[in-house]
Amino acid sequence: MKIVVIGGGPAGRTAALELGMMNHEVILIERSYIGGTCLNEGCTIVTGLNDVAKFMNDAFNFQEQNIINFNYEFSYKNIVTGITTTLNKIRHILEKETLEAGIKIIYAEAEFQKGQLIVDGKPLDYDKMIIATGGKPFLPPIEGTEHALTYQDILKLKEVPDKLLIVGSGVIATEFASIFSSLGSEVHVLCRKIFLKQIDPEIRQYVVENLLEKANIYEKVDTIKINEYGAITSKGEMEGLVLLATGIVPNSDLVSDLVKIGDRGEIIVNDKMETSTPHIYAAGDVVGGTGTTPVARMEGRVAAHNAVGIDDKVNYDYLPYAINLDYDLALLNSKKEDPKDNENEVVGRIPGAAGPGSFWRVLSGKTGFTKTKINIENGSIKELISVAPAARNNIAYISLLMRLGRKIYDFDQFVETHPSTDSIYKLMRFFSKF
Repeated sequence: MKIVVIGGGPAGRTAALELGMMNHEVILIERSYIGGTCLNEGCTIVTGLNDVAKFMNDAFNFQEQNIINFNYEFSYKNIVTGITTTLNKIRHILEKETLEAGIKIIYAEAEFQKGQLIVDGKPLDYDKMIIATGGKPFLPPIEGTEHALTYQDILKLKEVPDKLLIVGSGVIATEFASIFSSLGSEVHVLCRKIFLKQIDPEIRQYVVENLLEKANIYEKVDTIKINEYGAITSKGEMEGLVLLATGIVPNSDLVSDLVKIGDRGEIIVNDKMETSTPHIYAAGDVVGGTGTTPVARMEGRVAAHNAVGIDDKVNYDYLPYAINLDYDLALLNSKKEDPKDNENEVVGRIPGAAGPGSFWRVLSGKTGFTKTKINIENGSIKELISVAPAARNNIAYISLLMRLGRKIYDFDQFVETHPSTDSIYKLMRFFSKF
């Protein structure tokens, strides 16, 4: 079977690799760089910047405690060079892995003319197709957006801006606020509504007070106009470089006449990643949804399976999420609603432990925080959120246990590695005694 995959990001490449392992003829079409938004414009770049920001925060903390005494400075230009070099190496590895899986890669723009796929000016036939064209920054209807940056422009900066105005209130805004305030920018976050409104209020307050204490956060502020000097808002005029962190929209223009498109520009799919057109599937940011790399990979894998007749469905329950900060904020929650849950819910809280990555924060009381919501009758976790150095990794394994149907009393058998900063198992073992 000949299968064309359009888009070389997490969803598309995962689908291609899955199909390649089953010995199908796979052609992967990518218009720019393999790896997609995550590698080339998003989370991988955030990771590189955040590593430096964390180091700067640690250096400041050690200096405050008179443990280390030195004048430290950094070069943003050299940070960009290092990140760019690293990205090139990763791209090379991804390309090599893809080619070794027997997949043909075509670096070119794809288009459709009267329903016919055209690549490099030539028609390309296929039996099945998977659309994984990702997303792009959403530009809100604000006058002067051409004067603002988006996440795509972060590596184009020559230096850390003295003042940075971040328009947005979600994950992207939060991560860049943490990074650039740690690197020395005077950061102002302009939220049209509530900052991190989908996060538990108690955790949100902890993040604002302890991880974003160097940033200024304004809620219920409208950005009216952006110019080369800053922004005019409902609270007045503010000077600084403007960064739009207002989310992403699907890159669905390519197939807008080929498949059914939703109100937000997303390709409409079912739980098998099937579109409205037979033999065409879609996965990743182009279908809307959560916009995380692991979810895109899951969707790509499901799309690949169904494309070759293997019945598979996506499962969005207990998915782990994380925000890159000085301490990672990680969470998961159940999508399954039960009217009886409210009657049997118990909430537990515990401060973070002193361990690798948090030992020298004990003196300031900033060791993190973990909170969970449990159905005490059936032993299921309804919600879990943790702010800790290892929260990202810990919560991924908890997600797996929950997806496998494990309950809190299973944690009686849990043996932790020590020392660690994981407070999750302590809460689970405590509740298992009820």
